[in-house]
Amino acid sequence: MNITVEFDDKSYLLDVPDSLAVEAADFFAKMDQDMDHGWQMSRWWVPDPDQTQRCQIAADKLLTAIQKNNSEAALLMCAYILRSKPATRTIRINTAGEIQGNEFLDE
Repeated sequence: MNITVEFDDKSYLLDVPDSLAVEAADFFAKMDQDMDHGWQMSRWWVPDPDQTQRCQIAADKLLTAIQKNNSEAALLMCAYILRSKPATRTIRINTAGEIQGNEFLDE
């Protein structure tokens, strides 16, 4: 599935293999387990992130992966987001320091 990632007036098209969600199930379970203990989201501590917040956290990790040219990690973060929000076609990442500003668009 093709996902467009947008930030800082740039756009990246990532082709996320459908099989990745199944192949990375253990990795995603570990991510969820880590987030079950709470997460620092910008200036706020969120003791129990909901699904949207977990996807916003993954989008923040996606930004880092793209900036570091780590395509494997970028695809993993996209697959994590698609697992919870399968209709997502565009991920718009807020680079102003607010994870809560990360958006998932169905268009």
